[in-house]
Amino acid sequence: MAGRFKLGRLAMTSRARGLLHEVDVSRCLIRHMNGDWGELGKADKAENDLSVRQGFRILSSYRDRHNIQFWIITEADRSATTILLPEDY
Repeated sequence: MAGRFKLGRLAMTSRARGLLHEVDVSRCLIRHMNGDWGELGKADKAENDLSVRQGFRILSSYRDRHNIQFWIITEADRSATTILLPEDY
């Protein structure tokens, strides 16, 4: 998978793993890597665009087919990307 930045090591919280649909997570990881930040406001999307260029942390927000909200966070050093539910944060 190529994209605008590297994901690093992938991790998922146990709650997210137990609730989210695997296909939706895979689809959203691709969206995240390609700069489609999901359900964020305009200012947060602009912040992510800056974060890609400047090497800061990137957060995207999506919903799976069961309308469960989840986040994908890529660390500033691009060493890791975590899939989690907001309440896991």
